[in-house]
Amino acid sequence: MPEKVLMKGNEAIAEAAILAGCRHYFGYPITPQTEVAAYMSKRMPKIGGTFLQAESEIAAINMVYGVASTGKRAMTSSSSPGIALKCEGISYLAGADLPALIVNVQRGGPGLGGIQPSQSDYFLATRGPGHGDFHVLVLAPASVQEMADLTFKAFELADKYRMPAMLLADGTMGQMMEPVVLPAPAEHFIEKPWAVTGTECKRPHNIANSLFLLPEVLERMNFERFERYARVEEEEPMWESFLMEDAEICLVSFGITARVSRNAIVQARKEGLKAGMIRPKTLWPFPKKPLLEAAGKVKSFISVELSMGQMREDVELAVRCQKPVYLCNRTGGMIPTPEEVLQSIRKANEEGG
Repeated sequence: MPEKVLMKGNEAIAEAAILAGCRHYFGYPITPQTEVAAYMSKRMPKIGGTFLQAESEIAAINMVYGVASTGKRAMTSSSSPGIALKCEGISYLAGADLPALIVNVQRGGPGLGGIQPSQSDYFLATRGPGHGDFHVLVLAPASVQEMADLTFKAFELADKYRMPAMLLADGTMGQMMEPVVLPAPAEHFIEKPWAVTGTECKRPHNIANSLFLLPEVLERMNFERFERYARVEEEEPMWESFLMEDAEICLVSFGITARVSRNAIVQARKEGLKAGMIRPKTLWPFPKKPLLEAAGKVKSFISVELSMGQMREDVELAVRCQKPVYLCNRTGGMIPTPEEVLQSIRKANEEGG
């Protein structure tokens, strides 16, 4: 049996990134993700890597841009206000088609908000964190094990599709401790003929650039990029189904709220209420197909989230408004209890869809 290690979520992210081949980390401390940077500051020098606490979040993301352009795996991490500062640089990464990992361990907002967990960066992440037409891959862990697994996966997907990836966790996931089986070290990496490296006079120079002054060239680049995004939406959605075989009420949730929802569903079943859950592991690409399929079977949906209903809109779009989508939410750093989620299930059952 693989050895399990007791780790905090933020530490699991950092160690999994190292195992994925990341040797360049640039960050800036902010609660509740500071342990990522602290862990990297200890580990990177020991393995010949680079740790640099930048002078600002803006500096950190642009350092990631520089390393990513050379084809090396690089990452940064922050929490909600810090991620907002990085958005310009994330857009530049997308515009230059550079793979990199951005870790967002969310806290409450808007503004400085609070330091308690939140999921209210959903729109920021899934609609393209920055200016222009683009997407980033968005992976949403619901356990410390998935903090490690999805970090590893994020690097692979980013390289495969030449685009930034964001690990979107909440503060609870970052701070909690659970046993983890760490992934095996990455051995094979995608060839990157586009990388900005020495040419040895064997090829033309590569240039990392997101500036295209000719409108027809920029349009062509955007169309080509969205053809790639279409492949991502077709091939890469990840989700988990729980008791959906005979479900009449489908909960949709991710991160810590999915764990709360799971407990509520178990209790609902004891009361004879046929509830189930579809848990997105990728928020972009969003798992539209299983939700649309569920819309033909269930009476209603409940979006359970730590925001004012941001994911609810994607659920409504996915099911094409065929069935009602209720909202069970807390914000400001509050987390719904299983009883609160159960009350929402009871209410949805009473209203009958």
